[in-house]
Amino acid sequence: MTITDEIDYPIDTLPAPGTAASVAPGIAWVRMPLPFALDHINLWLLDDGDALTAVDTGFGLDPIKTHWSQILDADPRPLSRLIVTHCHPDHLGLATWLCARDGASLHMTQGEFLGGHALWHQQPGYSVIDMIEQFRRHGLDAARLDALADRGNGYRRGVPEMPQHYHRLFAGDRLTVGAHEWEVIVGYGHAPEHASLYCAALGVLISGDMLLPRISTNISVFAATPDDDPLGWFLDSLHRINHLPRNTLVLPSHGKPFRGIQARVAQLVEHHRERCAALLAECTTARSAGELLGTLFPRELDTHQVMFAMGEAIAHMNHLVKQGVLRRVEGEDGTIRFIKTG
Repeated sequence: MTITDEIDYPIDTLPAPGTAASVAPGIAWVRMPLPFALDHINLWLLDDGDALTAVDTGFGLDPIKTHWSQILDADPRPLSRLIVTHCHPDHLGLATWLCARDGASLHMTQGEFLGGHALWHQQPGYSVIDMIEQFRRHGLDAARLDALADRGNGYRRGVPEMPQHYHRLFAGDRLTVGAHEWEVIVGYGHAPEHASLYCAALGVLISGDMLLPRISTNISVFAATPDDDPLGWFLDSLHRINHLPRNTLVLPSHGKPFRGIQARVAQLVEHHRERCAALLAECTTARSAGELLGTLFPRELDTHQVMFAMGEAIAHMNHLVKQGVLRRVEGEDGTIRFIKTG
């Protein structure tokens, strides 16, 4: 039996936009469209007794509001609580609007609340200008830099209005939702302080973007913290959920619900090991992240994808530096390059 054979998809039918489908006792699956190559996000509605709790919101677009209204109007119970796994626009985009609808309270970690505000308000190290300068120093070509500049602040398009207050979540918190208790599991690397939710009684993990069944989670370096090792943090975070029971039903933010945490973690660890090996092999001479973008992503990338790809390329190079197999050198032109240490 291969690792792939150990990943099982027990639910075949996808819920249509504007509907909610039961996936476990007290848990409904909501699937909303996204305006990207990654064309959907999974959201979750939890039975909270005489009310509802939602996990994540979808992108901040009017059609998504319409889908939400169809779903919530079909249930006489109010939405009393919103839990946001992390600050990316497809997860946080409609938080302000959803909370205002029925007076729901917002719950998220401090890292995600502040990280979202940093991106929305274009704080130093989180602005488009700083990102472009970071990518320039890492060797991205002028045409792609210009396209990113023309794109502007895409974050605000997905999050029309940032929430102004919230209830802070901590790692290890236990949230009672209806008849069940959920543990907050915090992970790092994809977002500042990503919160997944685990219910032992139901055998369910709402994984957010920390564990996806078919695509690898984006891991990027922000201009504010240019020497960070988010790939190392991400791999450590995966190992911290690897102990959950093998039959746990994983509810991811993208793709179908699945079982097989250990198999999927093993796939992702191997995936990043292979990527690092491919990059290392290219660095017998000094190479920049921009020059190596095609090594990681040989397909054609649109501007939105280039942003994530560059962040991920830098993350892999930083990880190899942390491991001591690459060192960073800066040329006379100011470009950051990497070369093997041995």
